[in-house]
Amino acid sequence: MALDPKKHADWEIAQDSEKSMKTIYEVAEEFGLTKEELLPQGHYIGKIDYRKVLERLKDKPNGKYVDVTAITPTPLGEGKSTSTMGLVQGLGKRGKRVSAAIRQPSGGPTMNIKGSAAGGGLAQCIPLTPFSLGFTGDINAIMNAHNLAMVALTSRMQHERNYTDEQLDRLTKMRRLDVDPTNVEMGWVIDYCCQSLRNIVIGMDGVNGKRDGFMMRSKFGIAVSSEVMGILSVATSLKDMRERMGKIVVAYDKKGNPVTTEDLEVAGAMTAWMVDALNPNLMQTLEGQPVVVHAGPFANIAIGQSSIIADQVGLKLADYHVTESGFGADIGFEKFWNLKCRYSGLVPDAAVVVATIRALKCHGGAPVPVPGKAMPKEYSEESVEWVEKGCANLIHHIRNVRKAGISPVVCLNAFVSDTKAECDKVRELVEAEGAKFAISEHWEKGGDGALDLADVVIEACEEPTNFKFLYDLDMPVKERIELIATEVYGADGVDFSADASAALSRIQADPELAKLGLCMVKTHLSLSDNPALKGVPTGWRLQIREVLTYGGAGFIVPVAGTISLMPGTGSNPSFRRVDVDVDTGKVQGIF
Repeated sequence: MALDPKKHADWEIAQDSEKSMKTIYEVAEEFGLTKEELLPQGHYIGKIDYRKVLERLKDKPNGKYVDVTAITPTPLGEGKSTSTMGLVQGLGKRGKRVSAAIRQPSGGPTMNIKGSAAGGGLAQCIPLTPFSLGFTGDINAIMNAHNLAMVALTSRMQHERNYTDEQLDRLTKMRRLDVDPTNVEMGWVIDYCCQSLRNIVIGMDGVNGKRDGFMMRSKFGIAVSSEVMGILSVATSLKDMRERMGKIVVAYDKKGNPVTTEDLEVAGAMTAWMVDALNPNLMQTLEGQPVVVHAGPFANIAIGQSSIIADQVGLKLADYHVTESGFGADIGFEKFWNLKCRYSGLVPDAAVVVATIRALKCHGGAPVPVPGKAMPKEYSEESVEWVEKGCANLIHHIRNVRKAGISPVVCLNAFVSDTKAECDKVRELVEAEGAKFAISEHWEKGGDGALDLADVVIEACEEPTNFKFLYDLDMPVKERIELIATEVYGADGVDFSADASAALSRIQADPELAKLGLCMVKTHLSLSDNPALKGVPTGWRLQIREVLTYGGAGFIVPVAGTISLMPGTGSNPSFRRVDVDVDTGKVQGIF
């Protein structure tokens, strides 16, 4: 008997459930993996040799492909991972062969405000502690690969300053790259939220003088925003990863030409760090269904998708494969639609848009919840009016999904404080929009609470699709940015800074760069670039501050507003509540 989620924290439920969970060998066998395809990482987690799976099952038809996205969330999140786990458990209860693909949590949110990404209540994946604290080392490999590129760059800049051309040739046979220290695109990464590392100065002379490095401005991003993580998300083979790794633009020379990791002769060593990380990870839900974990979070500052490889494996092994996209349908689903599906060639059968009464009230005018503070009383009191006004945001996201030509299913992720009148109003408005709807109580009841959701998703997957991308890669980059802003976000237009305009001119002049996809960087807390604007804002223009080039991942990255690739740690972070039982070694407080 599982613990009652109304009385116990998520980590307590997870630890209690771990007493009776299946071994990774049992999960793999039920998933359809052979012994050679499972790479155990202990008794309860493992990796999958994806190459052997895809080769063995290359002629097997794919299962049904379902993406889980959401409305614009509150700062607390609306339970997208919880709903993903609940849907998988509900499909399992219906006797379906089902799998999930989710993203590995970052140490930043785990130790900050949002917590882990394992789901919650009776809809989680387990074991929770290793999942939340390093897992199988994929993010560590990404940090090492990424930072190695910066080691190669900064040491090269130092040696080029200290040596003449003749000395460089004699000592290393290296050509002079002549990097412009004011035009270094890449920075360092660490897997924490640390605002004090956003802007730094490195290479200051010490006791070793000029041997202590090249002094210049630099920066840190969070590890999961690294282009290497983007490459892990979209790579389809080790060969593909190696080719992409060499195309990473680290900096520009003094003539404005890109300097890549291949120019620095470091791309091969970077790929060496990533060989094991390319194999996706395997866990299980609380009810024993397989969960494939690969790539990282943050669709507001990164692609925010589980990997193409994870989905390829799940679609070959399961009849229904449920994948998750980060944050709302304006950013996470948009990147799934126009980036991930473009690179994978996979076509979804349905998309689930997760909503909560809490978020709908927030978009309808209730006070915005603040992480770490008590929930405003308005969220425990019935207000059909706020819910009705907030549904404008939900309907906007339904329409975004429809623009991709696939069937939207609205999942109302039920909270115990929701009232019947509030839920009925959501159903009325969703069905008036012509979308499918289900209330799901997976948080409280596990798979039994998600049976209606599972039935609606099964029905949606049988409907014909007319999948189409929002833009063609031949469209000029500036026009594509404007199309996403107006069609997906609802902006009146786009304003570009001088730096962004200069970058776009350089990108558009390069036929190869101009055909890369767009990975927009924008706040997840609003359809606009202003996190304070809730609902469906009108009369605003998207402000593009800068445009980055991720040549290896295949992304042009326009950065909107003041959002940073390095989030900050809040005043009441989660690490204050994490500790260890010194008698048992059990970690407590992760949620």
